[in-house]
Amino acid sequence: MQHDRIPEIALDWHREGRGAALATVIETWGSAPRQPGSQLAISGGGEIMGSVSGGCVEGAVVVEALEALADGKPRLLTFGVTDETAFSVGLACGGTIRVLVEPIGKAMPVAMLEDVVEARAARKPLAYGVAIESWERRLLGPDDLPDRFRSDRSGMEDSGEFIALFNPPLRLLIVGAVHIAQALVPMAKLAGYDPVLIDPRDAFASAERFPDTLIRHDWPDEGLRTEGLDMRTAVVTLTHDTKLDDPAIIEALTSDAFYIGCLGSTRTHAKRLDRLRDAGITDAQIDRIHAPVGLNIGAKSPAEIAVSVLAQITQVLRQA
Repeated sequence: MQHDRIPEIALDWHREGRGAALATVIETWGSAPRQPGSQLAISGGGEIMGSVSGGCVEGAVVVEALEALADGKPRLLTFGVTDETAFSVGLACGGTIRVLVEPIGKAMPVAMLEDVVEARAARKPLAYGVAIESWERRLLGPDDLPDRFRSDRSGMEDSGEFIALFNPPLRLLIVGAVHIAQALVPMAKLAGYDPVLIDPRDAFASAERFPDTLIRHDWPDEGLRTEGLDMRTAVVTLTHDTKLDDPAIIEALTSDAFYIGCLGSTRTHAKRLDRLRDAGITDAQIDRIHAPVGLNIGAKSPAEIAVSVLAQITQVLRQA
């Protein structure tokens, strides 16, 4: 998903000698189309990837970015309209946004962008801070801004410093290569997740049934340990087989995974809870399980169930 690789694309363009600038939404008011931290990469040839407004002001940002590449100076742009002038200006929602434009290698140091890209590849959370008045820049970690990293929220600090978060990409580890997983995997990709399928049964977990998907034929708890479970990871168990699901659930409950969902009816889940308690799982850990998995929207088909699962994961991520 190229729209999720904006720092990487900007760095590639710079290394290829094409020139690159990063435009980042730093503040919004009203019905702004994109949230702070949203980015647009612009090449020296005017190519773009990403978005800062959903198409409303990208043209003006590209012009400013090309000028920034020419003179080497960052730009702080403000786009705001009233409802009466929204159509002619471009922000049809009537909101206001501020956009920071930084030419790579001139305003934003290449070494800092390389650190950001390397951290993303290693699933290491990192933030990029820019003091808007002095243009001083620094890199920060979760210990510096724990609340921002936890809520995944870029934005302005009271000190006048803008913080752009680069949390690791979201991941969805799916235990069970069943029919629901066949719908859930592509939906997760569209939502910006890196899905991983874990199932030791070769007949189920095949490339024919799950094309272009990372598949692990490990025992589920081993597969989860191999992948690693952090606060940017969701786990869903779908096998209906206790010898596969239960070890995975126990492994997930001892991790920092932000979501744990388990397929099965209310009666099935009640029996599952008895087994988990017998295995030493505490009530506090059990409270983390979402079961029956997914929002209660009356879903029947595999695709509808997948929609309900992804919706509940989103709800937990954004409203927790």
